[in-house]
Parts: sequence; structure tokens; C-alpha cells
Amino acid sequence: MGSKSSSDRHQALKDLLAKRIVILDGAMGTMIQQHALEETDFRGERFADWDCDLKGHNDLLGITQPEVIGSIHKAYLEAGADIIETNTFNSTSIALADYGMESLAYDLNVANAKLARAAADEVMTADPGRQRFVAGALGPTNRTASISPDVNDPAFRAVTYDQLVEAYIEQAKGLVEGGADVLLVETVFDSLNSRAALFALESLFESLGRRLPVMLSFTITDQSGRTLSGQTVEAYWNTVSNIELLSVGINCALGPQEMRSHIDELSRIAPIYVSAHPNAGMP
Repeated sequence: MGSKSSSDRHQALKDLLAKRIVILDGAMGTMIQQHALEETDFRGERFADWDCDLKGHNDLLGITQPEVIGSIHKAYLEAGADIIETNTFNSTSIALADYGMESLAYDLNVANAKLARAAADEVMTADPGRQRFVAGALGPTNRTASISPDVNDPAFRAVTYDQLVEAYIEQAKGLVEGGADVLLVETVFDSLNSRAALFALESLFESLGRRLPVMLSFTITDQSGRTLSGQTVEAYWNTVSNIELLSVGINCALGPQEMRSHIDELSRIAPIYVSAHPNAGMP
């Protein structure tokens, strides 16, 4: 698979989707927790003297504990996952600002994408009859472009659309460089953030002169059936339906039972593949 061209891999994924349900991996964070890593593990040698706490900075483990992340990817692949996600949920410069690591965004995405690519290629070498794919994960960031974080100032925004676009282009470049087959914009809670991410991907594809398939997954935050920025399933689909997408889906926040009716609705209105990535249950 590693030696195949990206266009061959994209066609292989589309062929597989046409045949059967394709299995995504599961949560990364809970798997990392099982390793009971301490502050020194997160820091490694490179960040031993970093001036803030790094425990819990899971994306950083792609650099400081690559064998841990690689083993988690491999475990999911061996359990039957067809697609594994890169460990890059918080690897935008915007989210990395919490740790003063904005300048590491590109490197973190390349490193984590390479780990997932290596795990997928290793498992396929042992089992060449089954294709495996790497989805470069682009999380929602920790800021919202359409909601004020200050109840006393409804007009205030902690981030601009242009800042989001810039951060997402940088992240996506690293994921492509590291070997992702697909780009997955996931856990969308604010439709404007996802519009910025999708615009960033279109801009990147134009500059590269080639496209990668794009998966999109948003979050219904509770039983209201709406995203955090207030959209219903149908309303959210209408805001993104002009983009060329491989799939659209729902992830996080809800368990399988609570998510079922929303997935049913999405599958009725979206004429593309639909994904479901529920929690084990309600948090």
C-alpha cells in the first residue's frame, strides 16, 4: 500500500465503500490513558525543560512516545479497523497555543501521520489481502468563530475565520506530507469553524494540484439534536453540501442509541456516504 500511488489508494477506498461498511478506529485518548504516562513521559528528552506542564498533551506523544501511539494504531488495525485516524486532534497552531507550541504544528502533524502510515503499511504487509487507510484528523480547535466566549460581550470572538483557515492549511499540509490517504474534519461543534477548515482544504488542494478525499463529521452535543452553534442535522448539512465530500457523519457526545435517529436523518438527506462514530454511551 505504501508504494501505491495516492490515486490508487483513493480508488481502493471508494471501491471498498461501495462493497461494505468500512470500519473506523475508536478513541485515542482512552487508549493513551491505559498506559498511565507521567509528566516525564510526555516531555521526553526534547521537551524536558519546557516551561509549562505537558501531561495530557496527547498529540505530543507522536514525537516523545512514538512507540505508544504506533502500538495503539496497530491494535485498532489488528482488531479490524479499515481506517485509522492520526493522533492530531489538537495539532493546530490555535489549539497548541495552550502549551506555547504553536511553532510545532506542522512537525506534529507530519510525525503523527507518519506513525499511522507506518502502522497501516506494516499490517498490510502481513495481510496484503486487506487494504488499510490513514485519515488525517483535523479537530475543531478550542475556539469558536461564531459564539462569544464572553457572556458580557456577545460580539467578541476569540478567533477569526482567516486565523482558522491559516491554521488548518498548515495542519493539512503536515498530514498530507506524513502520508494521510484521507482528510477528516471531525467533531465540528461550530459550522463556521468547519467552513474555514473546508475552505483551507480546497485552498491546499489547489496549491498541490491534486485532491484527497475529505470526510466530515460533526457533533450533536445533547438530546436537543443540535450542534453547539445551534444547527439541526439538516441545517448543518445544508451549510456544507456544496463541498465535494467523500462522507459526512456524526461523532462524539452521544452513544449509539442516542445517535441513531440523527444518523437516520442524515442518511436520508445526504446523497453521499454516511459515518457514525459514537461514544460508548452518554458521557
